[in-house]
Amino acid sequence: MNPVVTLITVIAVGAVAVILFMGLWNMFRGGDANRSQMLMRARVVAQFVALVVLLGALFLFGKGNGG
Repeated sequence: MNPVVTLITVIAVGAVAVILFMGLWNMFRGGDANRSQMLMRARVVAQFVALVVLLGALFLFGKGNGG
């Protein structure tokens, strides 16, 4: 796979993990509920972006060609 696409994929998945752990930290310390909602929405958006990047990479750089 293209190294640039690999880097973008790692960054996207890393962003999801960071946002997830920020949300968990906020929840465990009894933080603001509005912040938890904001982090949950940000995580969903980051997951969508990561999924699009992964599927795009597989579509463009996958080894199979359907035949």
